[in-house]
Amino acid sequence: MAGTARDRGGRHELGRRAEAAVADYLIAQGFAVVGRNVRVGRLEIDILARRGGLAVAVEVRTRGAGSFEGAFESITPGKRKRTLLAVERLWHERLAAVRSIERVRIDAAAVTFTAGRTFVEYAAGVISGG
Repeated sequence: MAGTARDRGGRHELGRRAEAAVADYLIAQGFAVVGRNVRVGRLEIDILARRGGLAVAVEVRTRGAGSFEGAFESITPGKRKRTLLAVERLWHERLAAVRSIERVRIDAAAVTFTAGRTFVEYAAGVISGG
C-alpha cells in the first residue's frame, strides 16, 4: 500500500543512501563535506560542502526505476524557492561571518541505483533566484 510507514521508511533509507553517494562524489572532487541535513529554521539543506572560499549547498534527488519523471525534473518551482530561501538564510545567519568563505553556490545531484550500481549526475549552479 502506497504511503504506509514502511514505504516512507524505504524512501528515507533511499534518501540517506543517495546523500552518502553524493557526499562521496564531492569528496572525490576535492570538497570537504561540512554538514548533512543542515537545518535553517524549518528549512533544510541536504549537503553543505566546501572547497577553498566556495561553499556549496546541494539538493539531492533520487527516483525509483518506475518513476515517470527524472530526479532533476522533480525539483519543482516551490522546492527551488525553499532551497534558495534556506541558502540565503544560511549565508546571512552563518556563512557571511566566516571570512574564508567568499561565496555560496546552489547545486543539485541526481542519484540512480540500478543493478547494484550507483550513478551520480551532478549539476553546478542550477538553482538560482531568477
